Amino acid sequence: MEDERKDGAYGTPQKYDPTFKGPIYHRGCTDIICCVFLLLAIVGYVAVGIIAWTHGDPRKVIYPTDSRGEFCGQKGTKNANKPYLFYFNIVKCASPLVLLEFQCPTPQICVEKCPDRYLTYLNAHKSQDFQYYKQFCVPGFQNTKGVAEVLRDGDCPAVLIPSKPLAQRCFPAIHAHKGVLMVGNETTYEDGHGSRKNITELVEGAKKANGVLEARQLAMRIFEDYTVSWYWIVIGLVIAMLMSLLFIVLLRFLAGIMVWVMIIMVILVLGYGIFHCYMEYVRLRGEAGSDISLVDLGFQTDLRVYLHLRQTWMAFMIILSILEAIIILLLIFLRKRILIAIALIKEASRAVGYVMCSLLYPLVTFFLLCLCIAYWASTAVFLSTSNEAIYKIFDGGTCQFAGKTCNPETFASSNESRLCPGAHCQFAFYGGESGYHRALLGLQIFNAFMFFWLANFVLALGQVTLAGAFASYYWALHKPDDLPAFPLFSAFGRALRYHTGSLAFGALILAIVQIIRVMLEYLDQRLKAAENKFAKFLMTCLKCCFWCLEKFIRFLNRNAYIMIAIYGTNFCTSARNAFFLLMRNIIRVAVLDKVTDFLFLLGKLLIVGSVGILAFFFFTHRIRIVQDTAPPLNYYWVPILTVIIGSYLIAHGFFSVYGMCVDTLFLCFLEDLERNDGSAERPYFMSPNLKRLLNKTNKKLAES
Repeated sequence: MEDERKDGAYGTPQKYDPTFKGPIYHRGCTDIICCVFLLLAIVGYVAVGIIAWTHGDPRKVIYPTDSRGEFCGQKGTKNANKPYLFYFNIVKCASPLVLLEFQCPTPQICVEKCPDRYLTYLNAHKSQDFQYYKQFCVPGFQNTKGVAEVLRDGDCPAVLIPSKPLAQRCFPAIHAHKGVLMVGNETTYEDGHGSRKNITELVEGAKKANGVLEARQLAMRIFEDYTVSWYWIVIGLVIAMLMSLLFIVLLRFLAGIMVWVMIIMVILVLGYGIFHCYMEYVRLRGEAGSDISLVDLGFQTDLRVYLHLRQTWMAFMIILSILEAIIILLLIFLRKRILIAIALIKEASRAVGYVMCSLLYPLVTFFLLCLCIAYWASTAVFLSTSNEAIYKIFDGGTCQFAGKTCNPETFASSNESRLCPGAHCQFAFYGGESGYHRALLGLQIFNAFMFFWLANFVLALGQVTLAGAFASYYWALHKPDDLPAFPLFSAFGRALRYHTGSLAFGALILAIVQIIRVMLEYLDQRLKAAENKFAKFLMTCLKCCFWCLEKFIRFLNRNAYIMIAIYGTNFCTSARNAFFLLMRNIIRVAVLDKVTDFLFLLGKLLIVGSVGILAFFFFTHRIRIVQDTAPPLNYYWVPILTVIIGSYLIAHGFFSVYGMCVDTLFLCFLEDLERNDGSAERPYFMSPNLKRLLNKTNKKLAES
């Protein structure tokens, strides 16, 4: 039953070539220009990284800085022995300026340790506590001014509050006493202007300045859970790996059973749905109000109302009956193609069995992707921290110069200081106005683009390598005797030596689409506040179109890489030949794609679900291998989620190899049907099971 298109609408079918015996070994370099562009882009990327590393300083995003832009607790700085940042008035951290400028509008200094007692400057400036208090004043402060002048100029904080370090910053040590929030033994404090504030305001300011105060404690507890459970997490991941291997082996023998059980279950479920809808339709006969039509009822927010209408159940029954009829008809007319898909899945299991080292190749891809991610992330951090320190005027009142840039060295004698006595010139953020600083946004876009390009290149290299190895298996007439000694390494060498340009070409097309999608997401976030409905609709359409385009390019690239691995042609030629070959066999493509997708989904769910349930019962002490095996945990969900996520990644890695094997064998199978006819001169290379399904035989083998 060969109803696929064989005319010239989708290209010309492959002709017989007596010299073709699988992946071509004598081939030439393809897409050299794109290879050169990739090498030049990598050189430029390295140059960008060097420039970023020269100008950038990651400490700017890791370590706190005082009001003068100096790091706290870093070797080689004047604050090397002062690791903590102290805020003069932490309540001001609740100001909206914190969100706009990422700095609290209050003086900040680096200190050796956070204050551990409650003191006011008024009480301490002429007492024996002044030496202790002085260490929390600005560096070089001398007690030569009056109290009002010191507080006006921001030389010292108005009050010291017992604090504890959190993320190298001093935050009030809050605790509850008889239902009242307390700091030490005090519930109020002076703000430096003669008024006393409730401690609740202080708590809210601290929370807004640093998020949830329990974050560090939560992180420490999670870290403790990992330290006591990592051994069992590794065991769980090993179990997931073994189950993935077992599932691939079982597919060789049980693929047919699994597919037919799935189809029968779908038919039975739909049949039960039709029966249930009919019973509900009959039950509602005669009930008051059940004969009202859906149009008359109109739209209701409570959807359960529709379940009391006979018309609703009639509509459900018709829809399910149509689906049931479609599936049964597809089974009647496409049963042979389903059998072909099952046979190809079994054949893929044999191919993976003969090329077992292919299951380890995802580790190579993972390692290379980690390098790409690490280089991109480090370059992004260095670029974002390669700015200069910018100082701005901060004022708690209504100073007209608030937010303007200033020079901390000359601010005290400036006109702004005289007009705004309560203002301070302090560090705000890192920026700059030079040509390099203006180019930082472009460099960040280039960094993101190169990450997409290199990451897609790594994935393409893996796909071509695996496709070359599995194609060597298919085109071996006498399996496994005619299989090359090291098919995976040979395919890897051919891909790098001859087809780096073609892989770069395919990866470049995909990277361009991905960077456009990133820009669309950025614009969408910026336009969310806009009320222009047409702009929102247009943005949604663009995002949808580029999402579909990316999916299509991924599909086309994958099949183009298989053709590159087999024939050694350039990217465009391979993509065209693969597309036309698939279009000439579109029904087989659709059936195989859905059958394999379901089996892989079933396998992933089975592996992740089994390992996840086992981890849940183990870490919650529901089961014990030996007495008190499971470690005591703060949060049992930490190792469970780790095992589940790790199991999915492992299963996905194994099935990605298996999926590439199925796709490669499928294209080879289609080529085999077009190239050969089973004669002694043109024998089929497909497995005996596939030949039996298609009623094909090799005459030479039949005569022998």
